Amino acid sequence: MMKHLIVMRHGKAEKDSASGEDFERNLMQRGVREAAAVAEALKARGLKPDYALVSAAHRTHQTFEAVKGVLGDIAGEVRDDMFNMGASDLRRLVEAHEEAGDCLLIIGHNPGIQYLVLDYMTKGAASQVDIDRARGSYPTAAATVFTVDVAGRPMFDDLLKPKDLIGGE
Repeated sequence: MMKHLIVMRHGKAEKDSASGEDFERNLMQRGVREAAAVAEALKARGLKPDYALVSAAHRTHQTFEAVKGVLGDIAGEVRDDMFNMGASDLRRLVEAHEEAGDCLLIIGHNPGIQYLVLDYMTKGAASQVDIDRARGSYPTAAATVFTVDVAGRPMFDDLLKPKDLIGGE
């Protein structure tokens, strides 16, 4: 049974890809630094995902690689269907993988990732201050940590924003 859930947005990506396809945009160096900083913060909290669900878009896959560069190998799935997936579909995906380990990481795209976080925060009785913080801005490489209770309900634990970890860029 899952004990922790980490919902993360990909790191800062290039404005355009060489092909012109959004799916193929790569991370900028800033995005790699952001993802690594968030991974370091997770590590400092004693969190290492057992399993990850990652959008197959270049920038999300590269974010996952940066996270693994800090935390070590993490089993997981890189999924085409997660590109631009909405919050309700992301929730179903999380629920379908709740037995994948004690700590599940999901890396995707806005707006779906942010809406999923807000949904979990609202249902998990997070403070209005924390909800407003996530609603106001969910920047690249932001990650929200939830502790999952015995009934399977994610309860807000922490919101990690790269600018709070490495300063604004």
